[in-house]
Amino acid sequence: MSLGSAHADQLLERIESKTAKVGIVGLGYVGLPLSKAMLENGYSVIGFDVDQRKIDAISAGECYIQHLGEDFFGMLRDSESFHASSDGSVLADADAILLCVPTPLGRHNDPDLSYVLDSTRLAARHLRPGQLVVLESTTYPGTTRKEMKPILDESGMECGTEYFLAYSPEREDPGMAGRSAGQIPKLVGGVDGTSTRIAMALYERVVASAHEVSSAEIAESAKLLENIYRSINIALVNEMKTVLSDMDIDIWEVVDAAKTKPFGFQAFYPGPGLGGHCIPIDPFYLTWKAKEVGRPTRFIELAGEVNTRMPRYVINRLTEALNEDRKSINGSEILVLGIAYKKNVDDNRETPAAEIIERLAALGANISYHDPHLPRFPEMRRYELDLQSVALDENVLKESDAVLIVTDHDDVDYALVGRNASLVVDTRNAMARVPADEVSARIVKA
Repeated sequence: MSLGSAHADQLLERIESKTAKVGIVGLGYVGLPLSKAMLENGYSVIGFDVDQRKIDAISAGECYIQHLGEDFFGMLRDSESFHASSDGSVLADADAILLCVPTPLGRHNDPDLSYVLDSTRLAARHLRPGQLVVLESTTYPGTTRKEMKPILDESGMECGTEYFLAYSPEREDPGMAGRSAGQIPKLVGGVDGTSTRIAMALYERVVASAHEVSSAEIAESAKLLENIYRSINIALVNEMKTVLSDMDIDIWEVVDAAKTKPFGFQAFYPGPGLGGHCIPIDPFYLTWKAKEVGRPTRFIELAGEVNTRMPRYVINRLTEALNEDRKSINGSEILVLGIAYKKNVDDNRETPAAEIIERLAALGANISYHDPHLPRFPEMRRYELDLQSVALDENVLKESDAVLIVTDHDDVDYALVGRNASLVVDTRNAMARVPADEVSARIVKA
């Protein structure tokens, strides 16, 4: 059945025959797993990134995203079906251009679409008839149609007949087994019916399942709902933690008890604050957009307030714990365990560890950290912390006035911590893994 234009029919045929070349803009935590899924399902991939260091690493087979593994980067280096470049002109050869770029917040928690708009302009410069453009980055409803489409339309080509535009949000969960890009269901919504069908044809050949929705706006909104749902529920348990701690009630045991109910409850766990690129950021994209239509988003904003207060709560708990030992934050030796935003990955995006460390240093604490996945504190947009991971041994632990667990990596010897530290402030319930009779340290949950 014809899609109504020769360009659409030809592109669909190339996708179905897997002769289509897929261009991926942004070779990071989203773009590289997506490249892997495309390659594994028989498509040739053209990777683009403005960071020449990533291109050089790929050419050398050097791993720069730990959970993807050395073998994956070796495969990219040796593959005849993958080419990476920092020259945007390579995208002219792509039949589909998938934008996997950051969507951070500005200084005042307003959406920063500069990466999306810059990459759209890049695609527009090399746009030709018969190309599909898809945005994968999380954003507010209307971005694909109202922000991207006008830029692409400046080419003089007509969307839906000459070029095609859709939105399909990434759903990456770095480091989680069984949740690779190819295993996670995809939402697909185009700005018109033809764009939707073409994008669906591509994704349903590379992921476990592709779910078609009626518009790009539905897909954009669904992605926000997914992450706002998590933000609100994490805020709920974080707030309960602060209340129950004052009652000497263990929030982790409470959650484990509640989740025995087989319906009506999903377990979320508290922590030192939100991290990663999704939950700390995405809700603000909707709250900002809601102002355009004059609607308050008090529930979402309240969850954001609760979650952003957690680093200060952790510091208060640490301060109280040190006071009980007749010690001050000022001058204390504080060892932070884990600076990644979640366990078992080398990803520090929006990690609460950065704010916690900066605030502790401002209070006069002497900070060191140990993280088996991050040997040096990486560059961040809002923080510059010149720190390197220290070895975790008896001497380091005994010399610390307090050990603060921020990220509960599995490959940390918590028994060693329990035997040799004098005070452990645990924001992740990590010390529960060690039998109580093997722990001599005082444990404070925060």
